[in-house]
Amino acid sequence: MTFEHKSVLLNETVDSLNVKPDGIYVDGTLGGGGHALEVCKRLGQNGRLIGIDQDADAIAAATMRLEAFKDKVTIVRNNYKNIQMVLSDLSIERVDGIYLDLGVSSYQLDMPDRGFTYREEDAPLDMRMDQRNDQTAADIINDYSEFDLYRIIRDYGEDKFAKNIAKHIVRSRAEKPIETTGELTEIIKGAIPAKIRAVGGHPSKKTFQAIRIELNKELEVLNNSLDTMIDLLNPGGRLAIITFHSLEDRMVKTRFRTNERPCICPPDFPICVCGKKSKGKVITRKPIIPSEDEIIENKRSKSSKLRVFERN
Repeated sequence: MTFEHKSVLLNETVDSLNVKPDGIYVDGTLGGGGHALEVCKRLGQNGRLIGIDQDADAIAAATMRLEAFKDKVTIVRNNYKNIQMVLSDLSIERVDGIYLDLGVSSYQLDMPDRGFTYREEDAPLDMRMDQRNDQTAADIINDYSEFDLYRIIRDYGEDKFAKNIAKHIVRSRAEKPIETTGELTEIIKGAIPAKIRAVGGHPSKKTFQAIRIELNKELEVLNNSLDTMIDLLNPGGRLAIITFHSLEDRMVKTRFRTNERPCICPPDFPICVCGKKSKGKVITRKPIIPSEDEIIENKRSKSSKLRVFERN
């Protein structure tokens, strides 16, 4: 299957970077290379793009897509949490822009054997962004304690039925291991009242999101990387991040605001004595969201939000 993914907020993201022809830019979630291609089109002879992704299929697809710009593109299979190490290995100290598209790619969702989607009945419970990792979603489902399952479904899925879902999972796995997405979906359905299932979205959506986030440490990686990415920017450089759910968006919004106004002095102090200096400014007071036309064309863009920070 061809690696296909419609880049969300494509022009808005690339425009927000203010791409300089001779600048250096990092795509921390390269995917199929959609955003990267548009950045490359704006680079001059001395411009450079560093693409980072964990997924081998994404690396192969992006390499092919960016073939025409291979002289100015370096692609690295890694996690963006290691961005500083990646740049150091390339003898790069600072860059002019970094951007992340935190969504799961259409390819990953549409490939049954990747196990990301609850719409497939017989897919393995995988959900690994990086298939070099040993742990899979099945390990979490079958090995985590009932409390830990409840915690991640509650915190990462924000599902009010988290406790009951965790209880049903543990009860079911006691009879036999849970191995497929279809099996898990049936268990989740049984844990949610019928009247709620009739009016809400797909009953498995929140639990699958929670398991995926836990398995790939998505929020932990984002939280631990935001300050580093801001520190890696040249003056005037920008960090642009596309999020797809409230947990990510809240984290980005809060960290951007803290980097803009880091002072922790009590508000009644006449002058700042904590010594914390602003690293830049938030460009997007309100997040940029997709147009109605984009949502119609790509329904997976509906929940996306773009926030941008500029370094001093």
